[in-house]
Amino acid sequence: MNLRPLCLALLTCLIAPSNAHPGDPAITAQVWLPSPEDHAPSAQRLAPLLNRYQTDLYSLLHVHDIEWGPARAAALEAFYLAWQERLQAMDFDQLALEDRIDWTLWRDELRNQRRLLAFQQKRLQEVNALLPNLDALLQLAEARRALQQADGQRSGEILDATRAAIEDVRQSLKQPTPEISTTTPAQAQRAVRILNTTLASMREWHAHQDGFDPAFSYWTRKPFEAYVDATEALIKDIQRTLAHTEDPEVIVGDPIGREALLAELESARIPYSPERLLTIAQRELAWCRDEMQKAAKEMGFEHWQDALEAVKQRSPAPGQQPDLVVQLADEAIRYVSENQLVTVPDLSRRDWRMNMLSPQAQLEAPFFLGGEDVWVAYPHDSMPHLKKRMALRGNNRHFSRAVVHHELIPGHHLQHFYNSRYQAHRQLFATPFWTEGWALYWEMFLYQRGFAQSPEDRIGMLFWRSHRAARIQFSLAFHLGKMSPQQAVDFLVDEVGHERENAAAEVRRSFNGDWSPLYQAAYMLGGLQIRALRMEMVDSGRMSDLQFHDQILRGGPMPIDLVRARLLGTLEDPDAHWHFDGN
Repeated sequence: MNLRPLCLALLTCLIAPSNAHPGDPAITAQVWLPSPEDHAPSAQRLAPLLNRYQTDLYSLLHVHDIEWGPARAAALEAFYLAWQERLQAMDFDQLALEDRIDWTLWRDELRNQRRLLAFQQKRLQEVNALLPNLDALLQLAEARRALQQADGQRSGEILDATRAAIEDVRQSLKQPTPEISTTTPAQAQRAVRILNTTLASMREWHAHQDGFDPAFSYWTRKPFEAYVDATEALIKDIQRTLAHTEDPEVIVGDPIGREALLAELESARIPYSPERLLTIAQRELAWCRDEMQKAAKEMGFEHWQDALEAVKQRSPAPGQQPDLVVQLADEAIRYVSENQLVTVPDLSRRDWRMNMLSPQAQLEAPFFLGGEDVWVAYPHDSMPHLKKRMALRGNNRHFSRAVVHHELIPGHHLQHFYNSRYQAHRQLFATPFWTEGWALYWEMFLYQRGFAQSPEDRIGMLFWRSHRAARIQFSLAFHLGKMSPQQAVDFLVDEVGHERENAAAEVRRSFNGDWSPLYQAAYMLGGLQIRALRMEMVDSGRMSDLQFHDQILRGGPMPIDLVRARLLGTLEDPDAHWHFDGN
C-alpha cells in the first residue's frame, strides 16, 4: 500500500488553518506551525549578548540570593556597571533598528537597576534603628552561600550579641528615642518585612550545619533559639506599637514620594509629571461616568449607581463560574478571529489552564488574575457570608465578561504565547505599560467596536475602565502623600462603585505587595498609549488592525514609545520622548 498520499493528506490537515470552534476538544489535535519567515536567520547582534547577560544575571542572583545582603548589593552594582560600560562602547549609529531598540532598552534597564539598588539602600538606612546587628547576620548567611564553613563559636557570639541588641530595641519601643519616635507606620512595616526576610535566611543558615557539625550545634543552638524568639517578639512589638498591623487586613503601604515617582516615570519613558497624569485620570473617569449614565438610562434607571447595583445582582449560580469563563473565552476568541483583528494561533486557544483563587488569596485578589493561565475569584464555602456575597457581586456575569478577554485572548494569555516565541530575550524588559496596557487597550478597543451590545455589558466594561482610571488617581496620590489607604478604599467605593470588601482587597493588593509604584497606573496609561499609536498607524491607513496588533505582539515587551519607533521603522534618538496625550 502506498502511504505517501495518506501522509500528505494528514500533513495538509495538520498545518491548515483551523475553523474549529475554540471549545471543540478536537482543537487539541491541531498543530500550529510558524510561517517560513519565522525561521529566517536573525541579523540582530545584541540578542545573543542579551541572552548571555540574562544568564549571567541569573547565576549571579543564584549565588547572591540573600536579600538585603551587602555582598549581593556590591556584586550587582559591579555587574550592572561593567555591562553599562560595555554597552556605551558600542556605536549606536552603526546599529540596525532592532539592535537600536535593544540597545536603548538595555541602557535604560541598567540605569534603572543601579538606581533601584541605591534607592533600596536608602530605604534600608531609614529603618536601621529597628534592625539590630543586621549586617552581621546577613554576612553569616552570605558566607554560607559562598560555601564558607561557619565558625560555631564566633557565630554563637554574633547571635547572642544580636539577641541582646534586640532586647535594647524592644526597651526603646517602650520609651522611644527621637529616632524611633519619628518612625512612620509605613517605615515600621518595612522594618518588619526586612526582619522576616532575614529571619528566614538565618533559619536556612542554621539548618545547613545544625546536627551535621557537632561543634557548630554546641555553640549555636541555644543562641540561635534565643535569637529567633527575640526577633519574633520584636516583630510583634513593632506591629503593635509602630505599624499598627496586628490585624492582617490592615493596609499600610510604603509611599515613595514625588522625587522617586519622577524617577520611575523617567525609567518608564513617560514624559509627564504625576500631576499631569492625575489630570488625565480625572478626564478618563469623567468620560466613563458619562457613558455609564447613558447605559443606565437605557436600562430604565435615573442614576448610574442604580444601574450598577442591578448589574451586580446578575451573578452565576454557585459552581457555574468555571463554565462561564470558558464560554466567555470562546466568545472573545471568535470575535477577534472572525473580524481579523489579531492572529490567534490554534495552539494558543487552549493551552491555558483555569485555577480557583483561595479565600486567603482573595484577600488581595478579589477579581480574576491572568497571564499564562486564568485564576478565578469566586466564593468558597469557608468564607464568611459577607465575603461570599461580595465575591459574587464583584464577579457577576457582566463584570466577568469584561475581564475574561483581558486575562486570556486577546489579552494576557495571547501576550504570553507570543512573548515565548518572538523576541523572547525582550522579556527582560517587560513593563506594565506594555503588559497591562495591551490588555486594557483591548477593553477600550472592543468597547469602541460595539463588542458590548447590551447596556448591562457596557456597564460591566465601563466599571473596569473606571476602575483603571481610579487606579491612576489613588496610587499616584498615595505615593505623593495625598491619600491614605483608607481614603483610597473610600474613593473606589464612592467613585467607581466597588463593594467595600473588594475595594479594600484591591488597595491591599496595590500597597502591601511587591508591585512597582507605577504598576496600577500603568493599566490605563499603557492602554491610552497603544490607543494613540493605533490612531497614528491604523486610522491613518498605514497598517490594518491585523498588522498593527500582530506587529506589537511579535516585537516583544517594551515601553510603548519604542513600540512606536519599531512600527515607524526608525529610532534616531534613544532619548526622544513621545507625547501620547498632547504636549
